[in-house]
Amino acid sequence: MSSINYAEKIPNNVNLSEDRKLQRALESWQPHYIDWWKEMGPEGTSTSEIYLRTAISAEPDGWAQFGHVKMEDYRWGIFLAPPEKDRKVNFGAHKGEAAWQEVPGEYRSMLRRLITVQGDTEPASVEQQRLLGKCCPSLYDLRNLFQVNVEEGRHLWAMVYLLHAHFGKDGREEAEEMLARRSGDADKPRILGAFNEKTADWLAFFMFTFITDRDGKYQLCALAESGFDPLSRSCRFMLTEEAHHMFVGESGVGRIIERACQVMKENRTDDVRKFGVIDLPTIQRYLNFHYSVTSDLYGAEVSTNAATSYNMGIKGRYEETKIGDDHQLENTTYSVLHPVNGGFQAIEVPALNALNERLRLDWAEDVAKGVERWNKIIAKHGIDFKLTLPHLAFNRAIGHFSDIAVDPSGKVISTEEFARRRDEWLPSESDLAYVLSLMGSAVTKPGQFANWIAPPARGINNQAVDFDYVRFA
Repeated sequence: MSSINYAEKIPNNVNLSEDRKLQRALESWQPHYIDWWKEMGPEGTSTSEIYLRTAISAEPDGWAQFGHVKMEDYRWGIFLAPPEKDRKVNFGAHKGEAAWQEVPGEYRSMLRRLITVQGDTEPASVEQQRLLGKCCPSLYDLRNLFQVNVEEGRHLWAMVYLLHAHFGKDGREEAEEMLARRSGDADKPRILGAFNEKTADWLAFFMFTFITDRDGKYQLCALAESGFDPLSRSCRFMLTEEAHHMFVGESGVGRIIERACQVMKENRTDDVRKFGVIDLPTIQRYLNFHYSVTSDLYGAEVSTNAATSYNMGIKGRYEETKIGDDHQLENTTYSVLHPVNGGFQAIEVPALNALNERLRLDWAEDVAKGVERWNKIIAKHGIDFKLTLPHLAFNRAIGHFSDIAVDPSGKVISTEEFARRRDEWLPSESDLAYVLSLMGSAVTKPGQFANWIAPPARGINNQAVDFDYVRFA
């Protein structure tokens, strides 16, 4: 079933009405979700009409429609990608076996944990971004923020469906806990550190959606390879929505860069703060922060947990079926960078234990391509400045680089020097205060933009840039 049934209380394409017990359980969870959304979702949006895309099919072509929707009327639901006929487990010890429609008992705990961690990131990002609408730079950007938010909410539904459908009482309890945790809360924080950081300004939001949502892409791609078919199908559809989130981030930072370059050229100065825009060195420091914090989301460079989930057939590699090896990796090694004697050395380790690092490097390569596209904007203006990604060992809190201090170029330094020079490399209190000072009153007139960001080249869904993307009550 690929078409989505909106006649039911919970829109879905999984024939939910045929499983009355599951339907009742999810309908019991639904009001708790709505209460969470009202408390922790985007502030002050309940009566506004927002130009949103809504899924109408799980097919790749023509899967969504656009239209103005009141946030309180948005219909979150459960959507899985169409099943693949005769799908097999493509890696690990079960390679070649039929994909599982139910959870293998011996893998229950591992699968539940992976689904819970993925699911916890979705409401976390909504919570981090809930106040940004108050200082939006345009209606175009406000609409994009809300689109990201409602789809993160739907991704939570995707993981909650799996927990309810396949993990019984344990799954229902995990689903409740996802609504109880809060981003940055001292007592009940979100599971992963990056999702407890503040997103107080739009530069941070754009960096998050460019860098951290790109981590989401790679994690979802790895889970989409899973031998547990319902998880695979859930993640494949989530990836359809995730692409727009990364576009919002990359284009948003690109427009901030464009505006900075315009002001630099117009006024023949690098000191653009006095003109109310964000300077390129500050953008570099934000890039360093978000890149290093997101890198930690991949976990330890050498991990037996990653090896176990791969061997079980639960979580694969990025584009697993396109890799030309035996997909079991029992006699294969992979080169992993280690800190050695004040420097770094690439050491061969069992490939099964290096899966976190391989996925991290796939992500890093993708991020680097986006940064190069930003550099083309700077070069177009003839400005001698280049954004760079810091070394993977820079500012790390997890893995075998967490015990050493490293500058962005990859030089191992003392912890004292790092502390002394921290504000050269990461956003300082004055950087954060300056960027926050630009986040004034929301710009809510169609076609108008805050001074610190350039307009986009085109609108959403072939609409004009000055389209009324948000209609206020």
